[in-house]
Amino acid sequence: MKKTAVLLYPQFSEYEMTVALSILMQGKKPVVTVGLNDQPVRGEAGLICIPDTTIAQFNQAEIDSLLLTGCMDILALQNEADLIEFIRRTGSKASLIASISSSPFLLAKAGLLQGKKYTVGMTEENRQKTGVFEPENYSEEPLVQDGNLITARGREFIQFGTLLGQALNLSFDGQWYKGRGL
Repeated sequence: MKKTAVLLYPQFSEYEMTVALSILMQGKKPVVTVGLNDQPVRGEAGLICIPDTTIAQFNQAEIDSLLLTGCMDILALQNEADLIEFIRRTGSKASLIASISSSPFLLAKAGLLQGKKYTVGMTEENRQKTGVFEPENYSEEPLVQDGNLITARGREFIQFGTLLGQALNLSFDGQWYKGRGL
């Protein structure tokens, strides 16, 4: 079975990927974490992760899907040319791309949102400032799927993970992630 590549970059949002990773595990979908380099990566809540591989050493043939999480300051990554090229190359060959919170910015920068409906956790002013988004394809919906692309706002992380698992045809217990109330 091919793997899902999970990108790790400084200040990545741990909580936005928790349900997605849990559903991938339940569905027995292998995961490979990919860093900008081989150094440990600190998430926005302080969790430190050591990537399995780097964007330079990554084996494209072993994956079929790509998972991106938002981060505290996504614009800090806009000049990471190797990262943007990795996303362009990997995303264009992946059968599924799942991007939450501010990370659709990286997809837009890589040209992968062209002609696709999307949502993103950025203000209209910030979207306009970047100059990479197609405003006519932006959706106010908190979770959007357009073909092989899933985008979501950060607060939709449970539905995002669930839709990812469904799109990958994984077997998992979606009830596990539903609250019971207080």
